[in-house]
Amino acid sequence: MEETKISKLSPYLMPIAVVIAGGLIAGAVLLNGSTEKVTQQKNTNPTAQNVPEQQVGSTDAVAKVTDKDHIKGNPDALVKIVEYSDFECPFCKQFHNTMNEIMDKYGASGEVAWVFRQFPLDQLHPVKAQAVAVASECANEQGGNDTFWKFTDRYFELTLTNNRTDIDVVIPQIAKEIGLDIPAFNTCRQSGKYNEHIQGDIANAVATGGRGTPWSVVIAPNGKTFPINGAQPLGAVEQIIELAKKEK
Repeated sequence: MEETKISKLSPYLMPIAVVIAGGLIAGAVLLNGSTEKVTQQKNTNPTAQNVPEQQVGSTDAVAKVTDKDHIKGNPDALVKIVEYSDFECPFCKQFHNTMNEIMDKYGASGEVAWVFRQFPLDQLHPVKAQAVAVASECANEQGGNDTFWKFTDRYFELTLTNNRTDIDVVIPQIAKEIGLDIPAFNTCRQSGKYNEHIQGDIANAVATGGRGTPWSVVIAPNGKTFPINGAQPLGAVEQIIELAKKEK
C-alpha cells in the first residue's frame, strides 16, 4: 500500500530537491472539509487509495468466512479471496473487473470463492462511499446474495469513482433495474441498521493490515493467508491463487 511519509528537508539538499519536496507538501489533502490533514506519503503502490497510517496488522486476523458474508462462487471453495472494498475507489473498480475475470476462470470449477466486505474510506470519499455500502446491504436484505452482487456489479459499472458519482440518481436507478421494493429499500437506507456491520468490516480490514483499498486476503485450504495489496493485475492474482492451492 502507499505509505505517506514526508521527511524533513536536509539543508544540504540541492535546490531542485527543495522544489520537489515543496510540491509534495502542497499535495497534502484536506479531508472531510475540516482542518484535519493527512500527510501525502511517497507513492509505493499506485494501485490503491490510502488512509492515514494505521498500526500494522496480520492477515491471519481475517474474520472467518460464514454464510452471512457476500460470497460469489462456491462457499466451500478450497481458496477464498476476501476483498475489503470501497465503492467509490477507482482502483476497486479496476480490481472488481479483475476479480470477475478470476471467477470466470476459477469459479465454475468451485476452486475459488470471492468474498466482498465493506471498507468505505470516509476520509477520501465522504458520505458517498458509506451511503453506497449501506445501499448494497439493503439490496442484500431484500434479495439475498444474488441481489447484492447484481447491485455491486452494476454500481462498479456505473460509478465515476472518487466521490463524483451522483448517488441520488445512480442508486435509485440500480434499485429499479434489479427489481427492489423502492419504499422498503429507502427505509432501510435511512435506518442506520447496517452501520455497525460496516464498521465491523472496516475494523477487520485494519486488523488484517489494510491501510487502503482494495485490500484482499487470500485464504488457502489449510488456513494460511496471503495478502493482495491494491489492484494487482490478473496474472499476479492467479499466481497467488496457485500458491494458495498448494497449501493443503
